[in-house]
Amino acid sequence: MTIAPDDAGWDLPSPFVHTLTVQESDIDDFGHANNAAYLRWADETAWAHWEADGYTRADCHEADRGMAILRTEADYLGHGRAGEEIACAVWIVRSDGRLRAERWYQFRRVSTGETMFRARTKLVCFQLSTGKPARMDAAFADHYARPAPELAAAAEAFAAVR
Repeated sequence: MTIAPDDAGWDLPSPFVHTLTVQESDIDDFGHANNAAYLRWADETAWAHWEADGYTRADCHEADRGMAILRTEADYLGHGRAGEEIACAVWIVRSDGRLRAERWYQFRRVSTGETMFRARTKLVCFQLSTGKPARMDAAFADHYARPAPELAAAAEAFAAVR
């Protein structure tokens, strides 16, 4: 079971949704998912989004390109417990189509629809072989395309109230 992309509880329209189950290995000494697990799930969701667009990690190596996180802002709003299903949504809300992009995340508990986590990551494209910023190749420019006007407007409106 998951939460559909058209569910009214998402912060923004048309998310890519990746569902996962909290594992016992995600649980910390306080009996809930460790904060680091949420960041790992965000990374897993970003890769699932990349792969859903028809790309592979090998494509990154062939293009000699990757996306590096420059900054992450995260809000931990609930506790994941072992065995719970989490619907992890991601949007690319900003992109210049050349070098920079921004992803937003929202994780919701499948059983209740409650938002457990929100994050924003600012990204820069870089050349794998040198580690230096580099222009996006065609695949990156396609995946990290400028968002549709309705998504960009919704993100601006959401940011204004947050």
